[in-house]
Amino acid sequence: MDKILRIFKIPELRNSVLFILGMLVIFRLVGAIPVPGVNLDQLRNFFANNQFFSLISTFTGGGLDNFSLVMMGVGPYITASIIMQLLTMIFPSLEQLYKYEGEAGREKVNQYSRMLTVPLAALQSYAYLILFQKQGVIGGLSVLDWVAAIAATSAGSIFLMWIGELISEKNIGNGISILIFAGIVGRLISGVVQGQITYQSTQFFTYLVFVIIALVVIAGVVYLSEAQRNIPINYARRVRGQKIYGGVSTYLPMRVNNAGVMPIIFALSLLLFPTMISAFFATSNITLLANIAGALKSFLENGLIYGALYFILVVAFTYFYTAVTFDPKSISENVQKQGGYIPGIRPGQPTAQFLTHLLNRVTLVGAVFLGVIAILPSVVKGLTGITVLTIGGTSILIVVSVILEVIKAVNAHLSMYEY
Repeated sequence: MDKILRIFKIPELRNSVLFILGMLVIFRLVGAIPVPGVNLDQLRNFFANNQFFSLISTFTGGGLDNFSLVMMGVGPYITASIIMQLLTMIFPSLEQLYKYEGEAGREKVNQYSRMLTVPLAALQSYAYLILFQKQGVIGGLSVLDWVAAIAATSAGSIFLMWIGELISEKNIGNGISILIFAGIVGRLISGVVQGQITYQSTQFFTYLVFVIIALVVIAGVVYLSEAQRNIPINYARRVRGQKIYGGVSTYLPMRVNNAGVMPIIFALSLLLFPTMISAFFATSNITLLANIAGALKSFLENGLIYGALYFILVVAFTYFYTAVTFDPKSISENVQKQGGYIPGIRPGQPTAQFLTHLLNRVTLVGAVFLGVIAILPSVVKGLTGITVLTIGGTSILIVVSVILEVIKAVNAHLSMYEY
C-alpha cells in the first residue's frame, strides 16, 4: 500500500499509470463495438462448441466473441513479429541489422514488422469473415460490405498495435502484453459472474478442488518464471597504470523459462492453420474435399490427439526459441573478451560446449513446464468439469508474467526517484 501511494505522489509515474489505464479503457470500449450484420446467437453457439476458437478469443480480449472491430486483437502484429524473427535467422543482412547495428537496426526491423502487419491483418480478417459466413454467423455480404468489414477490422488491429506501442513508451511493461493481459482479466471477471449464476451447493467440493488447483498452478508459474541457474564467472586481474581491475566473481543467469510464452503462441499459430482450413472446406461442394476436411477436423477435435500435438509442438518450439535468443558461442566469446572464465572450464570453445550442454538440460525443465501449462485447461476440465472459470494455463502464464514485469518496472522507477 505504501508503494501504491508513492506511485501517485510522483508526477511522472502517476501520469504514466493514468495514461495506461486510459488506453485500456479505450481498448475495452472499442472491443464492445460489433461489426454490423452478425447473428449473435449463432456466434455464441459457435464458440460454445469450439474450444480452440474460444482459446484464440482469449488472446483478443474477447473481441472475437463479440465479432467487434478489434476481433483479431494484436494477433496480426504478433504474427508479423514472429515472421521477422524467423527471417532474421534466414537472411544474414537482416541478422546483421538486428544484432549488430544497435537500437537503430532493431527499430528498422520493428518498422518492417509494423508494415507487414497491414497485409496480414487484411488476410486474417478475410479468412475469419469467410469462416463465419460458412458457419452461418454472418449473412450474405455485398462487395461494399466486404470491403468495409475488412477495412474496419484491419484498422482495429492496427489501432491496437499503435495503442500497445504508446503504452510501451511509458516504460511500465510491454504494451502488447498489457493489452493481452487486460483482455484475459476482462474474460476472467465475466467467467466469475457466470460461475456464480450457475453455482449449486452440491458443487462446493468441485469448486474447492478447482480453486486449489488454480492456486498451485499460479504458485508454480511464479516460481518457474523467476527460476534461473546461476553459472559462476571469475574475472582475471588486470593492471592498467597504477590501478588494478577485475579479480571479482559474479555469475551468468540462465533462466529456466527463457522463451516466455512465445512457444505456446508459435504452437497455437501452427495448429490454427489446419483447423481453419478444415473448417473452411468442410462445407465445400466437392465431396472428396469436404470428406478430407471433415476427417482432419475430427482428427484435431480428438482431445488426446490435440493435447499430444500441442504438448510436442510447445516443447519443440521452446528449444527453437531458446536457441534463437540464447547463443552460447556468442556469450562465451564476450566472457573471454572481458577476461572472464567459468571455474574448471577452459575459455573459448569448451565454454561454449559447456553452456550448450547446460542450456539443453535447463531448457528441458522449462519446455515440459510450458507443455503442461498449455494442456492444463483440458486436464482441469476433465477433473472438475468446470469450464466457465477455466481461462487456461497459457492465460495464467501471461497474467503472472505481465504482473511481475510491471512490478519490476515500477520498483525501478521508484528506486530511480529515490536516488
